[in-house]
Formats: sequence, structure tokens, C-alpha cells
Amino acid sequence: MTRTAPARRPRTRLGALPLALALGLGTLPAPVVAQNAPEAGAEASGPALLVADKVFLDGQDTVIAEGNVEALQDGVRLRAARIVYDRAAGKLSVEGPITISQNGREAVLIADAAELDADLRNGIVTGAQLVLNQQLQVSAYQLNRIDGAYSQAYKATISSCHVCDGRAPLWQIRAKRVLHDQEKKRVYIYNSRFEVFGFPVFWLPWLRVPDPTVDRATGFLIPSINQNTQLDTGVKLPYFITLGDHRDITLTPYLSAETTTLEYRYRQAFRTGNMEVKGAFSKDSLMQDETRAYVFADGSFALPRNYVFSFDIEAVSDDAYLTQYGYSSKDRLDSDVKIARASSNQYSAIRLSHYHSLRVDEDNATIASITGDADFEQRHFPARLGGEIRLGVDAHHHFRYSKLDTDSNDADSIVDGRDVTRLTVDAAWLRNWTLPEGLRVGLETGVAIDSFHTAQDAGLPASQTGVAPRVGVTLRWPFSKTTATGAVHVIEPVAQFGWVGGSPLDVANDESTLVEFDEANLLSLSRFPAVDRRERGPSAALGLTWSRVTPAGWTSSLTFGKVMRHEADPNFTTSSGLSGTTSDLLVAGQFRAPNGLSLTARGVFFEEGQVNKAEARAAYIKPRFAFGGSYIWQGVDLSEGRSSLVSEWSIDSAFKVSRNIVGSANWRYDVANDRSAYAGAGLTYTNECLQVQLSVSHRFTSSTIVEPSTDFAFTVILRGLNMETGGETYNRSCK
Repeated sequence: MTRTAPARRPRTRLGALPLALALGLGTLPAPVVAQNAPEAGAEASGPALLVADKVFLDGQDTVIAEGNVEALQDGVRLRAARIVYDRAAGKLSVEGPITISQNGREAVLIADAAELDADLRNGIVTGAQLVLNQQLQVSAYQLNRIDGAYSQAYKATISSCHVCDGRAPLWQIRAKRVLHDQEKKRVYIYNSRFEVFGFPVFWLPWLRVPDPTVDRATGFLIPSINQNTQLDTGVKLPYFITLGDHRDITLTPYLSAETTTLEYRYRQAFRTGNMEVKGAFSKDSLMQDETRAYVFADGSFALPRNYVFSFDIEAVSDDAYLTQYGYSSKDRLDSDVKIARASSNQYSAIRLSHYHSLRVDEDNATIASITGDADFEQRHFPARLGGEIRLGVDAHHHFRYSKLDTDSNDADSIVDGRDVTRLTVDAAWLRNWTLPEGLRVGLETGVAIDSFHTAQDAGLPASQTGVAPRVGVTLRWPFSKTTATGAVHVIEPVAQFGWVGGSPLDVANDESTLVEFDEANLLSLSRFPAVDRRERGPSAALGLTWSRVTPAGWTSSLTFGKVMRHEADPNFTTSSGLSGTTSDLLVAGQFRAPNGLSLTARGVFFEEGQVNKAEARAAYIKPRFAFGGSYIWQGVDLSEGRSSLVSEWSIDSAFKVSRNIVGSANWRYDVANDRSAYAGAGLTYTNECLQVQLSVSHRFTSSTIVEPSTDFAFTVILRGLNMETGGETYNRSCK
């Protein structure tokens, strides 16, 4: 006996009908069968909802739905022409066209027909078209479901490219068989060929890729082609190896006619931190019969009581290796280990560092290669006294490998083997007051005790200790005005009068050789970067700052500053801007617009108006364009080791040529020598299924160990094969 439903489309909840239809390589949720109780710990799914023009029973065990059939369960929607469920035979028949979508998105499976058992563990789907990860398309003549753990496709075509009728996609993989192992989360492709616009390019007997649900899996990554004028054309083929959930290593063979190189990167995440080690080993024609290598390692770990341990290790086998292979442009390597803790009122740190110079004119035996530092600073806020009390202890040591206690005939005038240890204890009291009419008064008073021990220097005493009391008064008087447009102007004149006592110590100037005069230290009582040199005697600093802020987001500021002292300090170089009894004029400005434009400039000018030292930086950032440029000018100063004029500008830019093409360009130009130092450019083309990266760069500089070189790099990435595609989509339309 057959029972027919009313004319309107019935809505039926059928717990016995498995609607998730997990057919396509395991991308959809598992089915729910009401007759079987869920296993312990299993997550229950909502009831199934069936909507069709007609739903009726054929006998006692067969349910038939016909006409615009829609089945919904847990965000999965199945559309079909007809569904027949035979409970007695345990069989589900679906007649197409069949489409399955998930969470309101486009269809993830399209098929002609399907025959499955009741729990969807076994079955056959014909004419299947599957979309994985919303991008990769798999079309198959037949799709088999085996034991709920495997899905097997025959005569399959794989591509993430937009396919137009009658046209071959940009790329596709044609395979005789594709097997998806849901338990191992792997897709195996057998007897396949890779085609470009329908033309076969190469054949692969076997290929394994992770399924779209896997974030990390062992296997090959995207290869790249590199061309270097010194290393010739080579190929890099990275292989990624997972070592559990928290560790992995990437090994990248780099092969060319001139080099055999193995690059590596090891990463590990711990409960309290992480670390990364990267490097390479090379055998090449540039240095025959030698193994060249480098290693860079860094990490950071949280320790008890809010301490942080960090390390940064850098080492290389020879001075030219990093530059010739393009691994780094550094000409001095710095390694250190550090333990530090910082809070609002206390800072403590201990650090051990090692420096290795790659410069031709520097001897690692005579530079301060090993340094050790220990710092402690504590702030207190006494209620009765007011203000702030700062207590600090600073210990430092630097060591040279040389044993000479005099200067040899090298390029510098520094004693080759001098080692220095110093200890500084400092106490200061600071307080601010606001007087009538808005005048701000700041007071700083303190005392520092410096103790130095010098070894292996025949021209200096072994020990020196000094006391340096200090006092300074700072006056600020800000004036503000708001215009009719809402812009706020602030003019703030500042003046500081200070005094530092004590006598200069007979110690080496190893740490304060380079002094910068800027708006940050204009009101400092000593502008040397370290305590082996201190400004002594009375001094005064005058400054003026103007700033403007508008409601629309325009901001600008301009600062002028000058320092005067009773006696000139011979430790200040000419280019520092602080030599003599009156400093050069400091001018610094900043500008920022809401349209993405920003400018920063700073200069030190002689009294005659000539430039002593200047630097500027500009940036312009828009959605389709980004630009950054910088310029630096420094005059000749033999006391700072600069025997020639420095005048150089650099430009970095990125721009969107079209929706699919992004370009980049960078250029560094030596104005003083009228020649380029470095130039590079790159193009990246991206569509829905392909990304092509092309870059070229040329280094113009040379030395006795490196020559000018040109580098080309070319990489092709097939989007959709389990790679991150980013947030932007690149859908194309057929024409």
C-alpha cells in the first residue's frame, strides 16, 4: 500500500535518514543514524530535516522523496531530484543532479547519482565534482566510499583554476585513481600527469599530499629557481618534516653548477617559549676544498618570577659567505644570551655578548669581542618627600683576544689588547611642580660613583674611581591655542640649567666614541652614551617645540635646541654637534597626514648655517601603493673613523599594478660617490589557482673578498594544493 503526502511541500524530520552524505573525500560531517545510540564521548548532531514536493512510504521500510528534494542537517544542505531510503536493505539511493553545500556557501559536491549503505560507510557516487577547502576542484567519473575511512575516485581531474566550457584550465592534474585516507588525512594520487592549458608537461606515477584539514604535514614544499652571477643557476627544493605537534625541520637542498648546499631550519615550541635555528652547509667553486657554513639561532623563554631568558646566536665560517649567498647583509655578527625582568618600578638584566666582525679593515683580535653587562634599576615614590627616587647599579666588562698592551701598526689607534671592567652606582631624586600661569619646574639631583679597572694598557692606570654629583633644573612653559577649525597649537619653550661635578677619570674611551645629538637627549645632563665619559661643570640647554593637531588627523611638530657650557669638552667630535662651548643648532621635525603620508627629519647645523649632520625619512602608504625613502648626510670626521663624506639615499616601494599583479622596487644610491649601491625589483602575479613570483637584485659594492653580483629568483606556486590562499579571492569569469 502506498501513501501519498499532501500537495504542499512537506517538511519531515527523519532521524533515520543520513543527510550529511560524507561522500567527497571526507570533507563533510559524519552521518547521524537515530536507531543507533551515539558512542560515549561522541558529539551529537541535530535532527535531519527533509523538504520535498512529495514524501511517501512505499511499503513499511522504504521512504521516497521526490521533486526539489532538500535535506538539511548541521549546516549541510543536500539538493537532489529523488531520494529513496530502503531501511530493510540498508540502502540509500540518490538521483541527481545532486548538490551539497555547507554553511550557506557554494556547493562542495556535485554528482549525477549515488548508491550508499545506510550509514554512508560504503557506496558509489557517479559523475562527482568535489570542491576541497573552497578552492581545489576534483572531478571524477566514479567515487567509491569504503568502510567509512577511504574515498576513492577513478578517472579524476584535479585543479583549482576556473574552468570554462570547452577550454582547458591553466593547470590540472589528470589521475587514473585518487585515494583519500581520512584516518591518516592524506590524499594519494596514482598514475597522474600534470597539464598546462591541456598540454602534458610531466608524468608522476605516485603523489601524496595532505588533505585540506591538515595544517602541518611532512612533504615537499614549493621549489624555486635561483640565478646568481657567482653561483650560476640553481634549484632549491625544500622538504618539510614534522617532529610531533611542537617541532619541525625544513631541509632545502640547493644545487647548481657552482655549489652544493643544504639549507635547514629547525623550530620548536615549548610550554614557556620557543626557539628557531637556521643555517646552511656549502661546498662550492668559490672556496674549493673547504666546507662553508653559517648558523643563526634565537629563542625566548619565560622563567619563574617573571624573568625572561633569551638568546641570539650568529656564526659563519668565512667573511664572504653570507653576502655571496644572500643570507644576510650584516658585516658584524652579534651573539648574546640574556636574562631580564621588567616591571613598572624595577628593571634587572644580565647579558653576555660576543661580536665578530666581517669587515676587511677590522681585526677580531683587537676589537672588544666579548662583553658582559649586569644592570639593576629601582624606582621609589616617597610620600613625604614627593617625587621619585631612582637607584641603579651598572656593571660592565669587555675583553679583547689580543695580549698586546700597546697599539700595533693596525688601522686604528686603540691599544690592541685593552680589557676594561667598570662598576657604576647611581642614586637620583626627581620631582616636578606646576607653578602659577602653567609654568612647569623639574628638579633632578643625584650622585654617581664610577670605578674602572683597566688591564693590558701600558698607557693607563690600572684602577680609577670617581664621584660625580649632579643637579639640574628644567623649566617648561607650554602655551596652547585652539582655532575655529578645531586645530590645537602648542608652543613650549624649555630651558635647563645643570651642573655635574667631579674630575675626569684617566680611562679609555671605548664605549662613547659615537655621540648623537637629538631631541631625546637635549635635556640630559650628560649626552655620552656610556659612563666612561661624562659632561662636567655648568651647562645650559635651550629649546623650543611647536606642535599642531587637527580633528581630521593632521599632526606636525618642530623642535629647536642648543646647548651651552662653561668649558668645551674635548671628547665630543666635530660631527657630534656638541664640540666647543656652544653646540650646533639642532632642528627636528615630524609631519603626519591622514592620507598615509609621514615625514621625519633631523639635522645639526653649524652657526654659519651649513649642515653638520642630517637625516630624513618619508613614507606614503595607501591600499594600492606603499613608499618609503630615507636620506643621510655625514661629513668627514677622522675622530669617528670616517675619512670620506657619507651621502646616501634609499627607496623601498610596493605597488599594485592590477588586481592580480603586485610589484616592488628598492634602490640604494651613494650620492657622495655618484654610484648605485644596491637595486632590486620584483613582480608577483596571483590568480585563483596560481602564484608566480619573480625577483631580480644587483649588489654594486665590492671589496677584497666579495664582488658585485646579480641575483634572479623564480617561484611558481599552485594555489589550492593545501597552501594558505590569504584573505583575498581571485575569481575569474568566462569570456
